[in-house]
Amino acid sequence: MGNDLRGDYSHIRDDYTIAQDWHAYSDAQHDLWRKLYARQSDILPGYAADDYIANLAKLNAADGIPHFGRVSEHLHAATGWQLVAVPGLVPDDVFFDHLANRRFPVTVWLRKPEEMDYLVEPDIFHDFFGHVPMLYDPVFADYLAAYGAKGPEAIAKGGLKNLARMYWYMVEFGLIMTDKGPRAYGAGMLSSQSETIYSVTDPTPNRVGFDLERVMATDYAIDDFQKTYFVLESYDQLFEAMKTPLAPIYDRLIGQTPIDPQTTLPSDKIYHLHGDAAAIAASDKAGQMQQRPA
Repeated sequence: MGNDLRGDYSHIRDDYTIAQDWHAYSDAQHDLWRKLYARQSDILPGYAADDYIANLAKLNAADGIPHFGRVSEHLHAATGWQLVAVPGLVPDDVFFDHLANRRFPVTVWLRKPEEMDYLVEPDIFHDFFGHVPMLYDPVFADYLAAYGAKGPEAIAKGGLKNLARMYWYMVEFGLIMTDKGPRAYGAGMLSSQSETIYSVTDPTPNRVGFDLERVMATDYAIDDFQKTYFVLESYDQLFEAMKTPLAPIYDRLIGQTPIDPQTTLPSDKIYHLHGDAAAIAASDKAGQMQQRPA
């Protein structure tokens, strides 16, 4: 790992896990957690998926920084997952191995008060508030484990960027269609006050129906709101996608120019916002500039 990462990597085990040392969190840190939690929770109704909101409530983590061990007891009973403490970002092969074995790495450090609105690296609030609720969903939990199991092949085939886009778009920034329109379930937007609202109601970004190869071929922005969000009809689509042999997709995509996220394809299923964005209609043609992979 690079030396510019924020976490303390001096006490890592072979799998990059560390002790959470929950008792070391200060009163000020617990207070900041409560402020972050309350602020973000307030905007979830009408923007976040109902199942995410229900699962967040199961975690009972509003009153302070959660203890991973206690959470893991309930989570493991529900879907077989547990939380493991890490100092921050971990190597790709380590990350995939944790996911494949139903261990979700959660960063132990918390942002500073002046970083409430923007953070370069994921902290404990992003990892826990954003990701952990969806681990209570049995289908999504199975998808994430199946995704992790695909990691070694992606590394060996040179398709890591392609597989990483599945995580970025469908775990960090995924939308799901409901009878009330699209709702956010991705950790990247749900741990961000402004992007949660933007992803669901702003007319600017593309909202494209989920397609495995389309997602794996599409570039993304790491320092701005997303230009494209992919929309699920059901979490089953993700789990079923992981049954697809990915090696042929890597062979097709490696060496090709990634799809610009600001454009759409003739084959895309586009979800258009109408009026106040409460009504959503899908069409098979995009009325925007179109691009195919080179």
